[in-house]
Amino acid sequence: MVECPICSKNVRSSKINAHIDSECKDFVEPSPSSDGGDGAPQSSQPFSDFFQTLSRKASQQNLEPDGAASRPNQPEGSLKRSMGAGDDAAKSTTTDEREVKRPRASNAAEKVAPLAERMRPQTMDDICGQELVGPTGVLRGLIETNRVPSMILWGGAGTGKTTIARVISKMVGSRFVEINSTTSGVAECKKLFMEAKNELNLTGRKTIIFCDEIHRFSKNQQDVFLGPVESGQVTLIGATTENPSFKVQNALLSRCRTFTLSKLSDDDISSILHRALEIEGPNYNPSSLVDDELIRYLAAFSDGDARTALNLLELAMDLSRRENMTKESVKQALTRTLVYDRAGDQHFDTISAFHKSIRGSDPDAALYYLARMIQSGEDPLYIARRLIVVASEDIGLADNSMLTLATSAYTAVEKIGLPEARINLAHTTVAMALAKKSTRAYRALGNAFAALEEPGIAGLPIPIHLRNAPTRLMKEMGYGKEYKYNPKYVDGKVVQDYLPDKLLGQRFLEDRDLGLEVDRDLNST
Repeated sequence: MVECPICSKNVRSSKINAHIDSECKDFVEPSPSSDGGDGAPQSSQPFSDFFQTLSRKASQQNLEPDGAASRPNQPEGSLKRSMGAGDDAAKSTTTDEREVKRPRASNAAEKVAPLAERMRPQTMDDICGQELVGPTGVLRGLIETNRVPSMILWGGAGTGKTTIARVISKMVGSRFVEINSTTSGVAECKKLFMEAKNELNLTGRKTIIFCDEIHRFSKNQQDVFLGPVESGQVTLIGATTENPSFKVQNALLSRCRTFTLSKLSDDDISSILHRALEIEGPNYNPSSLVDDELIRYLAAFSDGDARTALNLLELAMDLSRRENMTKESVKQALTRTLVYDRAGDQHFDTISAFHKSIRGSDPDAALYYLARMIQSGEDPLYIARRLIVVASEDIGLADNSMLTLATSAYTAVEKIGLPEARINLAHTTVAMALAKKSTRAYRALGNAFAALEEPGIAGLPIPIHLRNAPTRLMKEMGYGKEYKYNPKYVDGKVVQDYLPDKLLGQRFLEDRDLGLEVDRDLNST
């Protein structure tokens, strides 16, 4: 027998559904009048974990102030036995104690959580920068009418995918379960589906399963969702930073709606940071260095990632309280990258001198360092690889044939080996030292990398007409729709932009092959 989760009466497990359908009137079994002989109540086999949970909650709601259970229509003797010192009672007491302590554990976890987690929005109105959940958003309308479909939330890191899923769990009356690919295998998912089916049959309440980073789920893990999602047994919300056309099985993707989350603008990030500074600032007591200008800098540097921005703000508030800190030093500390210094190593010193001798068009010095490396037992393929680099970095557009010569030298060294391969290396070294030099291509690449170091440049959206559209979903989103295929036009000339809007007109490739500076030492020779 089991205990009905609604009326707490004893019912045979095979009749529990019929008992609930009869409004808890039929199929009621009499309460046990005898114990197991040792004063402990007879144990009954539970129908499912679901009943245990609801039964425990019901008993907690009926606790009197003095800790005694007050259940209607229960004999006094049965009440005494249920509060005895048996094993079941001990287990119940332990469970109650854990649930009493749970809020305190939650508060402790909240205190140690990073700022980004503590500032996670709790309502739709708190979510910034996503029209989908705005006042007139499509997704918000479905949520408010409790018609949440199975969906895939596709967006960059820190755009609010997990936040939206958790807010949905608070707004709708469905049971909410979070899983991830590392801990939820196929067996665990099937168990969740069975629990969801029991929940739906007994209470009519649906179950929402949130799969974070669903692109990391294996094919088998994704396939196991097909039946339950299609039948409506569960509602799936998957979050991914990867293109779902490539990372999510087509069969599962066809059963879900795909919502694309917008990249947060600098204004959205600034708004989030100002709100965090207002709410959490008193706990950190930051100095005046954390002002509007620094917040704008952090917003631009975070590149649309609210989590990154909040983590940087938290660090900035801590750093600002240190002595002799300036705003520039705070910025440098927040964006510092490691540089590995290998100076003093004979291996790298010699190859550096070899490279610079070729760059300076000094074949004698280049041959000296080449001979020195070979004599010291340097790997000849390492030298050949460096020559390939020199061919593009220092000679480049001035003599394109040098790249072919350098790659041929690598092949020769690979096939012949030392000592004969030293001749191939010498041939290539002298030819490259005597060749004209151009750093246009190399400098142009450096200019492009320098632009990427500016806040907000590295993540600029690719113009939609230049995007690849190998899948139907991407074609429906307009990818590549207005692209002009140059070979179709006379001389391949068309009016078309290729840079993101923010970089239109920017030039990285300069007109000159070399620099403009004049070495003063030339006049003395």
